[in-house]
Amino acid sequence: MPGKICKFCALLLALAFAVKPGISSSTESRPNFLLVVFEDMSPHIGAYGDVQARTPVLDDFAAQSVLYEKVFTTAGVCSPSRAALAMGVHQQSIGAQQMRAQQGVTLPDGSRLPYTAVPPPHVKAYPELLRAAGYYTSNNGKTDYQLDLNISGGPFTIWDETNADHPWRRRGEEQPFFAMVNLVQTHESRNFPLDLDPDSHPITPATLENLRRERAGREPVHDPAVLELPPFLPDTEPVRAEYAQMLDNIFHTEQTLARLLAELEEDGLAGSTIVIVTADHGDGLPRAKRSLYDSGLHVPFMVRWPDGRGAGTRNGELVSFVDIAPTVLDLAGVEVPAWMNGRIFLGDHAGPERGYIHAAADRHDEVPDYLRAVRDHRWKYIRNYRNDQPFFRHLAYRDMLRSMQELWRLEAAGELPPHIAQYFSRNRPQEELYDLRADPFELNNLAGDADYAAQLARMRAAMARFNARTPDWSAGGEVAMVERMWPGLEHPETSSPTAELADGRVALYSATPGASIGYRIDEGPWRLYTGPVEFRPGQILEAKAVRYGYTESQVVRIEE
Repeated sequence: MPGKICKFCALLLALAFAVKPGISSSTESRPNFLLVVFEDMSPHIGAYGDVQARTPVLDDFAAQSVLYEKVFTTAGVCSPSRAALAMGVHQQSIGAQQMRAQQGVTLPDGSRLPYTAVPPPHVKAYPELLRAAGYYTSNNGKTDYQLDLNISGGPFTIWDETNADHPWRRRGEEQPFFAMVNLVQTHESRNFPLDLDPDSHPITPATLENLRRERAGREPVHDPAVLELPPFLPDTEPVRAEYAQMLDNIFHTEQTLARLLAELEEDGLAGSTIVIVTADHGDGLPRAKRSLYDSGLHVPFMVRWPDGRGAGTRNGELVSFVDIAPTVLDLAGVEVPAWMNGRIFLGDHAGPERGYIHAAADRHDEVPDYLRAVRDHRWKYIRNYRNDQPFFRHLAYRDMLRSMQELWRLEAAGELPPHIAQYFSRNRPQEELYDLRADPFELNNLAGDADYAAQLARMRAAMARFNARTPDWSAGGEVAMVERMWPGLEHPETSSPTAELADGRVALYSATPGASIGYRIDEGPWRLYTGPVEFRPGQILEAKAVRYGYTESQVVRIEE
């Protein structure tokens, strides 16, 4: 055992100090990061050319930032997208692609088994890698990566603080920070009507009461009567009201961004903090959220540098959400693991622009699915592996939207225009191809047009190359995937750490491959273990371990 402990500690020390030469661990030379993530929001920002959206705070921020025009998530729904964002790999390669894993896979006997994604043992969330390198990491509560049976939970080693009441003010003196702030007030659920019946919809009375409180006293900002709707939505009064509500939510939510930026100034940190503003995927609307169209994948992305470089400029490179992890690590001076799928796209070490972005859609709640997409600057190709069904099927959560209710009503009455009715009346084609320059809303499928055969073949080939180098755990079905991650369909448990005490220091080791270890002394805060810990007589050290997707180990207590 001592030999194993020493080897393991050496690996952890290498991880902890995988900082590039010449970069110190102080705040002065290592930038802070504030990552602000709006939920369910396409680029409805004046600076992005949306003339309908009133977004004075975001427009002002854009004037101080580099605005990225073509940033795309890897999924059109939150948990799979967040898994890719946190890990720097595509969600289907780590078992996090089904939305939601915690709602359960349907077993052959008809029962449902809630499960967790279990990434390969070497895969770690980049905030944990930052934490290992000395950063204080915080999250204000959205830690939904499908790695824990608690939907809002996650491995305890990723963050110094979750549900943080403030993003950076509890860090150590002179400690650099990475803070992720999730703005939930733009979420799809914030568009729900207030007269929903909890007895017939998957919404609780408490959630409805929260929505009523949020909207109480708010003056309308956007007039439904004058709005131009996207062509994939029916133009009716309820849909207009919902669309206006969505834009109002953005207007009110951006005030939180304004407060955060003001607090950075107050604390003297604006000159040392890289601020990134984005969204977890596109609009919480039908044919946007949960889809692989740009309406579900295209998000705002703005970067404000501490020295003001590039302020007010625009960048048209293709950027994927898997690019964020390696980029932040590199900017922090931390070595980028070779297993990450993304490229560095900011700073001195930015690599060549990617030629394509890739995205995936799998089960959404109770509705099974399996689609993959690839996009370049002009063309989008979608491969439907479940082309035995139409695009729209009843999905209980989405059906609470007024726009979805209108779609179902008009479909039943035969009153939908053909370009919308197609999503109900026929099964999806096996392949879809869109010219995004001529058809930005992706309504005219060119896959069957001989004039575009060359483009179709090129995009097929791009997807095939991606598939050859990227594992796809959906290929064998969800049950087989869960059996692979949970042998015997039993939730694996992380082995408790063992300890070796010598010369006033404690070395910790877990027999579970890929486990991360946390410890605390005298009931202080939990810290990420990166190497032997000083341990004085009379102190009590507690330790526990977790491999992502496993249950946490039992806590062990060590005292001299």
